[in-house]
Amino acid sequence: MSKKLLEHIVNPTDLRKLSVSQLPELAKELRSFIIDIVSVKEGHLGASLGVVELTIALHYVFDTPHDLLVWDVGHQAYGHKILTERRTKFDTNRQLGGISGFPKRNESVYDTFGVGHSSTAISAALGMALASQLKGENKHHIAVVGDASIASGMAFEGLNHAGVTKADLLVILNDNAIGIDPSVGALKNYLTAVKEGKNPKQNNMIKSLNFDYSGPIDGHDLPTLIKELERLKTVKGPKFLHIITTKGKGLQQAEEDQVKYHAPGKFDASTGELIKQATDNLAPKFQDVFGLTLVELAKNNPKIIGITPAMPSGSSMKFMMDAFPERAFDVGIAEQHAVTLSAGMATQGMVVFCSIYSTFLQRAYDQVIHDVALQNLPVIFCLDRAGLVGEDGATHHGVFDIAYLRCIPNMIIYAPKDEMDLQNILYTASLGLKHPIAIRYPRGRGKNSDWKFPADFQKIEIGKAHKLKKGKKIAVLSTGTIGHNVTTALNELEESNEIAHYDFGFIKPLDEKKLHKICDKFATIITVEDGVTTGGFGSAVLEFSAKNDYVNEIFLCGVPDYFIEHGTVDELQQFCNIDVDGLKSLFSGLLEEEEED
Repeated sequence: MSKKLLEHIVNPTDLRKLSVSQLPELAKELRSFIIDIVSVKEGHLGASLGVVELTIALHYVFDTPHDLLVWDVGHQAYGHKILTERRTKFDTNRQLGGISGFPKRNESVYDTFGVGHSSTAISAALGMALASQLKGENKHHIAVVGDASIASGMAFEGLNHAGVTKADLLVILNDNAIGIDPSVGALKNYLTAVKEGKNPKQNNMIKSLNFDYSGPIDGHDLPTLIKELERLKTVKGPKFLHIITTKGKGLQQAEEDQVKYHAPGKFDASTGELIKQATDNLAPKFQDVFGLTLVELAKNNPKIIGITPAMPSGSSMKFMMDAFPERAFDVGIAEQHAVTLSAGMATQGMVVFCSIYSTFLQRAYDQVIHDVALQNLPVIFCLDRAGLVGEDGATHHGVFDIAYLRCIPNMIIYAPKDEMDLQNILYTASLGLKHPIAIRYPRGRGKNSDWKFPADFQKIEIGKAHKLKKGKKIAVLSTGTIGHNVTTALNELEESNEIAHYDFGFIKPLDEKKLHKICDKFATIITVEDGVTTGGFGSAVLEFSAKNDYVNEIFLCGVPDYFIEHGTVDELQQFCNIDVDGLKSLFSGLLEEEEED
C-alpha cells in the first residue's frame, strides 16, 4: 500500500485491513482531507476535526454497517462520510445535487438515522437496540453524543429509559465543552469536574442510571480508544464511554477560536486564515438587526428579557448577553424549556424575547400551544432562519412556521419585508401586546446598505397590510422579505402597470378589510411566500375567499408539499419558482391569459 492510506480506503472493510500502528497516520490524512475540501467548499469544520480518531476507531472496532452507529446532530460526521464510500464525492458536500452535510438514511446504508437537530441519538439507537433484541439479532448499537446535546431533555429521557433495559447500547459522550457556542449549565460544570477528577466515582450520575461507565479517556489517543472499545464490545447491557476531545483538533485557529471555526466559510487550508469577505456598503444581517435593536430597547425598559436555546452567536442574542448579562439567558439545547421559561417570566410582567431558529421551534410545539398561547401570554418569539436557509438542507429550512403557528388561537404572526420593519415590530412588541407574537425573518443580509442604527422607532398597527404598487388587472400579495423578489420582478416587467403589489406583513391577523377590496377589484390574485403553501399564507387567503364566497382565481407561490434538499438559497428559490425569473414568467403568463380572455 502506498504512503497515502486514505486514497485506498473506500469503506470500513478497507480500514480494518490496516494495523493499529498505521491509524495515527490515517488520522492526519483524514484531517487534511477535510480541511482541504471545507476550506474551498465551506461547511461545518471544527466538530468533524475533533472526532477524527473516534470516527476511525468506531469503524475499525465495530462491524459497520451491520453494527449500527448513530451520530448526534451530524456536524461531526464528515470523517464518517469520507470513510463510508463517499470520499470521491465529498467535494459535493452541501452543494445542489451533492451529498448532504448531515447523515441521511437514503444516502448511505452507513447512515443509520437522519439527524439535523440534536439530542436524538440515544433514543434512536435505543430503539434500534430493542428492535434487534426482539428479532434475536446480535448487533452492537452506538450513539455518539456531544456534551452540549446530552444536556437536552430528550437525551435524558433516552438515558432514563435505557437504564432499565438490557439493550446492547453504547453511548459515547464526546466532551469538548462546546456545541456551536460554549456549553452552559450545571451538567457542563459537573462534566468539567469529572474531567478534573473532582468527583469521586461513587457519585457518578451516569452510573446511578444503571450504565456501565468508563472514562474519561483521551479521545485523540487511538490505541487507548480502540482498546477500550474492544473491551466494551464484551460488556452486556447499556454502557457509557466518556471521552475528552478538542473541537477543531489539528488546525490551530480552529482550536483557538472554536465558535468562529464551527462553520468558518472559506479559509486558507495551509494557514487556517479566514478569507475575508468585503462587508463595506453591505446591508446588515437580520440577526444583527434583531440583536442590536433588542439591546437598544432594553436600555429603556428594565423588564425586557432575552432567552435563547444555545444559539447566542447565531441569533445575535450575544449582544444582549454582553450588555445585560443578568437579563439574557442561554439555556442550552433545550427548546421546550426556553419556551416555558419565557412563559413563566411573562406571567410576572416581564417582556420576554425568545430568540429561536424557526426549525428549532418545531421541537417546542406543545409548549407554544399549552404554555404560551392557551394562557394568552405575550411572549415575543423571534424566529431567525425563517424560509429557505440554503446548504444545511431539509432539516434546517424554516418553511413550516407559518403553517404550524397559524392554526394556534391567540397567536400573532408577522413577517417584516425589510430591516426597518423588523426594528419597528420589535419596538411595537416591546410596548406590550395582548397576545403572543411570532416574528419571522430570514438568514443572511437585508437589502438596505444605508441602514442606520439606532433609528427612530415607529409603532406598527397590528393586522395592517400595505399597498406597495398600484395595478389594474392582477394583485400580488407577498409576505416577508420574499416581497423583494416580487418588486424586482415587477420592475423588470414591461407590463408591470397591470399588476398591483401588496405587502401582508401580518399573516395573522389578516387585514380582511384590505382583502375585501382586493377581491372585489382583481379577478386574479397571486400569493407569494417563502414557506410551505400547504397551510401557509396563501392558504389563509384561500380560506378568506371561500368563507366570503369570492370566486377569484388565486395562485399560490411558495414551497411545494415535499422536503426541499440542500443548495444555495438562490438555487432553492429557483427550484420553488419564487425567484425573480420564476415570478416574472408567472406574471407574464397570467397577463397573456388575461389579454386572450
